Amino acid sequence: MLLALLPLAPACAAQPLRIGVLAFLGSEAAVEEWSPVLRRLQASLPGHTPALVHLDHDGLRLAASQGELDFIITNPGHYVELEAELGASRILTLDAGGGRSPERALGSAVIVPADSPLHSLAELRGKRLAIVGREGFGGFQMLWGELDALGLSPERHLAALHEVGFPMSGVVAALDAGLADAGVLRSCLLENRADWQERFRVLSPRNEPGFACASSTPLYPDWPLAALRHTSPELSRMVAIALLGMRTERDGLAWAVPADYQAVHELFRRLEIGPYAYLRAPTLMALAERYWPWVAGFALLLLGWIIYTVRVEHLVQRRTAELRHALAEREALTQHMHAAQEQAEHLSRLSVLGELSGTLAHELNQPLAAIANYANSLVRRADNQRLTEAAVREAGGEIAGQAERAAGILGQIRVFARKRAASRERQPVRDVVDETVALFRGMLAHAPEVRIADELPADACTEFDRLQIQQVILNLLKNAWDASHGLPVARQRILLTLDTDADSLHIRVRDYGVGIDAATRNRLFEAFFTTKADGMGLGLSICRGIAEAHGGRLSADIPDDGPGAIFVLTLPQAKRYIQSTAKPTDA
Repeated sequence: MLLALLPLAPACAAQPLRIGVLAFLGSEAAVEEWSPVLRRLQASLPGHTPALVHLDHDGLRLAASQGELDFIITNPGHYVELEAELGASRILTLDAGGGRSPERALGSAVIVPADSPLHSLAELRGKRLAIVGREGFGGFQMLWGELDALGLSPERHLAALHEVGFPMSGVVAALDAGLADAGVLRSCLLENRADWQERFRVLSPRNEPGFACASSTPLYPDWPLAALRHTSPELSRMVAIALLGMRTERDGLAWAVPADYQAVHELFRRLEIGPYAYLRAPTLMALAERYWPWVAGFALLLLGWIIYTVRVEHLVQRRTAELRHALAEREALTQHMHAAQEQAEHLSRLSVLGELSGTLAHELNQPLAAIANYANSLVRRADNQRLTEAAVREAGGEIAGQAERAAGILGQIRVFARKRAASRERQPVRDVVDETVALFRGMLAHAPEVRIADELPADACTEFDRLQIQQVILNLLKNAWDASHGLPVARQRILLTLDTDADSLHIRVRDYGVGIDAATRNRLFEAFFTTKADGMGLGLSICRGIAEAHGGRLSADIPDDGPGAIFVLTLPQAKRYIQSTAKPTDA
């Protein structure tokens, strides 16, 4: 039987019933004031263990928000705030009796020493006021509403607000200590303390019908008992029924149905506090007065930031000027280097022409001799009176042809030798190769055989400076001729191969001359290195620079299939384009 009763033990355990009380007069006074409520609930709800928790404003708010309370008893102003913030819902209003109704039971009394020269609220301007705290409804907020109606702002028009905290008796202590000129108490506290009533009096007392205590403000509803959002409706109903049965003459206090707290809402809306704080649009002056330490700190930070910014800007400007100067010097140096490079390339081309000038004169003598022969023939025929129209036409045609031949040779030389800025264009490589070979052979009396093996696709193009690439190819052809000049005719031939791979285009110049060894190949492209007795050693060095400036390279190889050397000019291949040669067909 005992084992069967064990599961019922938890169900029979009393349930806790926690009531938070705002202890504005301290914990001892709160116990004395609210003990009748505790005794009534203990007698009416045997299945629960009621307990009173005495807290200040912040403690009551925190405990309610964390679910540590089931009900709260607090002043009307604090209730309105918790109603909006935590969903508190009043179920009863305190009925203090004594001729006071629950709707008109609370006021604030501003007290001053009996010998004070102050007599009205308007005289508080520039005075020190002792209050419980800014959240105190009877201890400050009701008076704040009256000061606002008089055009007085506690922040701007009072000398100081001296907050004493709970208990409210600290206001009297502040007046006794000379820390304030006036203090705020909840109405009826002065009348309940004979020693206080002898020493202090109330400023601007109002005549409120049926209200036996002096008050400096209008009256507001009494304290509510409120259930919290998590409190069960059934528990709220049982507590309300139990407390409504209390009588003042028997239990010391009584409760009534919930009063109308609209007056509290109107006060808070006018002051723009509590749930109506969002209506307040604080001015810069008000914020500065309230948060002047933060404003001062921010101003110092802002001043420091401005000084730092000005200094950084000065350093940036100075550094920018230095960088501009350095860039200008670099640009001037770059331009000077480009000019020197162009001058070196130009001198290299003139050097090639100078080396070929001996054979060039012999090559030009042939068309000039032919022109002279035909001109003399015309003169002799005219002297012998044998000059015919046919003879004149034949001689004129030959003279014009030989003159065009000489002019073509000189024109190619003039184009090659002229000095001008580099200019790159996309163009086929085969055209510049044919033009260079023609120039090379036209400048030699006994030009070697130059065979071109073209393995390029029809649309193979790249972007290059025509004259610079022509200079490189001509230099390679001349070097090939120098390496085989004086050898048997079979070894004087030059093979020029054009081919391509995935992303590059190659121009290979192969000769069958004396060749090069490995040590010479490693130094061929060094400036001022040469294997010729009268050479300067700049040709191949300049050619390699031209190749690298085009994103390519120039290299030398030793062939595996015979004597001689192979020089390879590699250029990056441009994106292929195909010019359509298809003709439209008739429909």
